[in-house]
Amino acid sequence: MSTTPISSIRNLGPAMEEAFGRAGIHSAEALRALGTDEAYRRLLETGHRPHFIAYYVIEMGLQGRPWNDCKGDEKKALRVRFDRIKANLTPNPLAGIEKILNEIGVVERRRS
Repeated sequence: MSTTPISSIRNLGPAMEEAFGRAGIHSAEALRALGTDEAYRRLLETGHRPHFIAYYVIEMGLQGRPWNDCKGDEKKALRVRFDRIKANLTPNPLAGIEKILNEIGVVERRRS
């Protein structure tokens, strides 16, 4: 089974492809199957900083639309979804820099 790079999706480049890879999402097909909300939740769980524009860029890309096409009521509805994802996220104490420091032995190892 062949896979298509995430960067083949409109609006998504190498940086987002790398971020999704850290979240265990390695293809455009996998991203489409998960959908924006679940994929973005996974990004946040790996330490990606919440950013509303990044969220709706993904949604627009999955629809094949330019990122700046998100306006008005649609943008307001996406903001509600984005805020819900953030509110329901369980903080991962080993996300971000602490996880890296833990992996290289700079901080005391914690159980995940």
